[in-house]
Amino acid sequence: MIDTARDKQISALARLLGVRDYRSEAVTKRLGKVFSMRRRPTTRSPGHNGALGGFRLVDAPGHLLRRCQQRAVEIFMEELRPLRLTPRQFAVLIAVGQRPGLTQTELVADTGIDRSTIGDMLDRLVRRGLLRRERSGRDQRANRLRILPAGLRALAAALPHVRRAQQRILAPVPASQRTAIITVLRQMAGVPAATGGSA
Repeated sequence: MIDTARDKQISALARLLGVRDYRSEAVTKRLGKVFSMRRRPTTRSPGHNGALGGFRLVDAPGHLLRRCQQRAVEIFMEELRPLRLTPRQFAVLIAVGQRPGLTQTELVADTGIDRSTIGDMLDRLVRRGLLRRERSGRDQRANRLRILPAGLRALAAALPHVRRAQQRILAPVPASQRTAIITVLRQMAGVPAATGGSA
């Protein structure tokens, strides 16, 4: 009689394999071996585990910078939502306000905003009456940018919020380490200390 759980499982396996005389000792042993192989838990190779275990996401600079940037944008948007300014729009306005007449190419270099994005952004700021484009006297193909009174008013209204956002962004860092953090971020971003104006 097949009265154990294992024997019942062997019987079921035998029927699945089309084995009729599964009660014979030889067949039972063979099916038992097959059953044991089927039941053996799957294990990863030591090399596979070692490769995965050697990487710590919480120590990856790219991952940490992405999370910092996500947090910074969330804080910035909370602070400036009533003023309808994004971090990049503020960066454009402050860059043009500090360097009246700079070209779009210079603006890309100052803010780090890519060329494919900055054109549409400038169009929106021009339509809102915050900036003006004008042809360069030396190169008629180049536009120079100037901030308008409405743009200056927008900056004046935004600056207290932006300063508060910067304080909130750095709040988790001890005060004694904040200068060093800014220095390291400039080095990583390839931004010289004399460059100012972006948020």
